[in-house]
Amino acid sequence: MRDDRPVTVRPAVPPVRLRVRAPLCDAELNALFTASWPAHEHTDFGARMERSLLWVAAFRDDELVGYVNVVGDGGVHAFVLDTTVHPCVRRQGVGVRLVRRAADEARLAGARWLHVDHEQHLTGFYTRCGFGPTAAGLRWLG
Repeated sequence: MRDDRPVTVRPAVPPVRLRVRAPLCDAELNALFTASWPAHEHTDFGARMERSLLWVAAFRDDELVGYVNVVGDGGVHAFVLDTTVHPCVRRQGVGVRLVRRAADEARLAGARWLHVDHEQHLTGFYTRCGFGPTAAGLRWLG
């Protein structure tokens, strides 16, 4: 018996690839952050990255679609900052891959503790990244 129903062929979606300390410019980082957070204000990421322990970037072809920054204290502590994933690749595991890779790279760089501060609605995400809850203090200095 022949099946004459139309077949939908979806174009192949290029994979998302991660790169550690990939060269990035302010324009592409600001474009990513604006797509992710419409209220984002232009930021000088270059100055931040000069002080970073490392960062991991996610690319689909040559387009930046994800980013996470890790800063260190010069000792055994490192801190996850600026985790951002473009809306076009959210809910595909890109964010978890970024943070897990950042954790692996931070360990290789000598960190033994990786810290993250996050809002309550991100608890599930950071749990999937391997983080557990802790009691910590936070003080606003602004």
